[in-house]
Amino acid sequence: MAKIQRALISVSDKTGLVDFAKELRALGIEIVSTGGTARSLKDAGIPVVEISQFTGFPEILDGRVKTLHPKVHGGLLYLRGNPDHEAQAAKHGIQPIDLVVVNLYPFEKTVANPDVSLHDAIENIDIGGPSMLRSAAKNHASVTAVVDPADYGAVLDDIKEHGGNTCEKFRWKLAVKVFETTSRYDGAIAQHLHAERMKAKGEAAAPLPETLTISLKKTQDLRYGENPHQRAALYGGFFEHFQQLHGKELSYNNILDLTAAADLVAEFEEPTVAIIKHTNPCGVGSAATLLDAWHLAYETDKQAPFGGIIAANRPLDTPIAHAIAEIFSEVIVAPEFEAGALAILRKKKNLRLIKSLQPATRGLTLRSVTGGLLAQERDTRLVSAAEMKTVTQRHPTQEERHAILFAWRVVKHVKSNAIVFARADGRSSRTLGIGAGQMSRVDSSKIAVWKAKEAGLDLKESAVASDAFFPFADGVIAAAEAGATAVIQPGGSVRDAEVIAAADERDVAMVFTGIRHFRH
Repeated sequence: MAKIQRALISVSDKTGLVDFAKELRALGIEIVSTGGTARSLKDAGIPVVEISQFTGFPEILDGRVKTLHPKVHGGLLYLRGNPDHEAQAAKHGIQPIDLVVVNLYPFEKTVANPDVSLHDAIENIDIGGPSMLRSAAKNHASVTAVVDPADYGAVLDDIKEHGGNTCEKFRWKLAVKVFETTSRYDGAIAQHLHAERMKAKGEAAAPLPETLTISLKKTQDLRYGENPHQRAALYGGFFEHFQQLHGKELSYNNILDLTAAADLVAEFEEPTVAIIKHTNPCGVGSAATLLDAWHLAYETDKQAPFGGIIAANRPLDTPIAHAIAEIFSEVIVAPEFEAGALAILRKKKNLRLIKSLQPATRGLTLRSVTGGLLAQERDTRLVSAAEMKTVTQRHPTQEERHAILFAWRVVKHVKSNAIVFARADGRSSRTLGIGAGQMSRVDSSKIAVWKAKEAGLDLKESAVASDAFFPFADGVIAAAEAGATAVIQPGGSVRDAEVIAAADERDVAMVFTGIRHFRH
């Protein structure tokens, strides 16, 4: 194949541009360029052919039209070696463009600013760039399309290795990257304009568009998935929310668990510690200090935390670090780690220490199903004390209100069917027993009671939360027999009257929330 004769360079991100262009010139490649890119190259002393000189047509409409020209797209698209295409190119003075280096206007960065105007967003929609990239990628049999500055070094190496041109396998790889990039770019534009349209109509932006476009860049390959025989990778902006400070590489299961743990502790304003295993909480505690909160959480279940994930919603300090270091954990996640805590925990070389940067409060949760995806809004709904409706003869006491509100925040993060026993005294709150993921709600209640007994915790005068309504009175009866005196649940069962009557017979205060928190 012939050597690369000519490159067209037009970039928004000028990282590495000058050094790359100098290398291209050293290889004898002519450079055609546009606007600010051409100025940057000229300022660096690199010879450049202006695009208007190349096409014989000036840049017009404030630069909106400069590369949308037959001499550009003809030079990219004509099939080398095709006699008819070669003849037409010669007839119309179309010269080959063998290398295109383009990255796009920063639309996603622009609209990430919550105050961005619609005008600024639209002006940052790139037209010429995606068009050139797609033309070059379509004709990758002859043309090299480069969309990422991170590939500059590899491009130069491949040109040198193959006598002045890139190899077909490498061009194919770059072409795939082009279409992945333009697809993601178009999806971001469609999503933003949809939101703007809803805003103009005075409506909240619908989170569930008619077409759901998902294009996420691979963040890293993982050693394996849930099990060693499954391949896996991480995609998207996970590390915009978390930063790893220490320890070996995160696994697939680590990522699931630490996400669940961080979401749980983000529900609380007071110092809170949660211990997570297989995305379910083993124990949760809130207190005046993280150390006190840790003891409350750990005492709920001292067996399950082995190899688990620990999350805190305050900077991890030295006292709690000493306590945590006594057990084996996979991951610790917190908004910050004090220097003393880091010194203690870094002695465990494999322990992953993760800094939580910002909680995810918006967006969709996605689940794969046969042939497609399920999408839903994130479950950010909580209930306040004012919204709770007491349905029994006895109203909950102040301490019972604290306890049921605490339990309600925890049960939201337990797999259905979910039951949480808790206690609060105004100064601290804690879980006593947790039952998760059973086919029957009463079975979850029995497991929670059994776990509390295993831990030596008394359920007398405790509070219990259920993520969905009790379909029969047996669940409330089991809770009362275990010692619970207050219940929080959504309500809404056809047998609510029976359930309420069972609570009244046992002097149990019960409140309805009107909402449920299924977690499948």
